[in-house]
Amino acid sequence: MQMPKHSDEAKEAFRGLVPQAPGVEVKPMFGSVGAFVNGNMFAGLFGVRFGVKLDAAGLAEVSALPGSGPFGPDERPMNGWVSLPADLPPDATTQWFTRALEHIATLPPKVKKSPKPKSASTTSRNPKEK
Repeated sequence: MQMPKHSDEAKEAFRGLVPQAPGVEVKPMFGSVGAFVNGNMFAGLFGVRFGVKLDAAGLAEVSALPGSGPFGPDERPMNGWVSLPADLPPDATTQWFTRALEHIATLPPKVKKSPKPKSASTTSRNPKEK
């Protein structure tokens, strides 16, 4: 799977478009950035493309815009996500980010998984060693 380079300029542009709201944070993800509300991602950057996670109606609306498309790697686009057209004005991009935020904010907060306890066993897994 080919991962694009994520420029500092694209990351900064993304950060500037994320709406300021309670529970919203921008975090690094796989060399890029994503916008989260209550631990759930609602917008992301892949290469130079901005993507949003929307309900079915929102996905249909964005998909009808020329220049929109799948979001994520070509081999494995993210389900429920769509890339916004590259020539979308910043205010329109922020509106889609806000719509995605409002949709994802309805989900329950993501609960962090606790790490699995390490086995206290010191026995060898190799049957030939004893």
